[in-house]
Amino acid sequence: MDGPLWYLTKDGDRSCYELFRRHYSCRNIRPKNSLFVGPGEKIVLRTEDGDAVFVWRQSQFRTDSQKGVECTLFRNESQVLSSKLVRQADAIADHVWPGVRHYTFVRPKAVRSSNPGYCFVAAGWRRCGLTKGGLLILEKV
Repeated sequence: MDGPLWYLTKDGDRSCYELFRRHYSCRNIRPKNSLFVGPGEKIVLRTEDGDAVFVWRQSQFRTDSQKGVECTLFRNESQVLSSKLVRQADAIADHVWPGVRHYTFVRPKAVRSSNPGYCFVAAGWRRCGLTKGGLLILEKV
């Protein structure tokens, strides 16, 4: 599995939408159709079998102080290590947005891991703080 694992797709891809529906963040978002990413420049990635999804989004209209391109969704139900998928997604984002910070938020209480965000850390990211609402902020600069 040394080749590419991700394939470009579009917001609304059926298998990605189903993975999104099983992601903990879906409880806060109730899409009226199968579009689930939201506004802004975006890249939706899926594995060939549709058992993992990764979404990058860059929005100019943030209300917080976060700058860069955000991983708004990552769900892996495949047998591939999540950190490997994150590294490949990073490479794609670096190609599209060179030199731009990558960041994401993780709700520690919503994940089963005793080490929330570990797959990002294993892929070279770092923990850089908490939001007022208690979300863990991770980044790769």
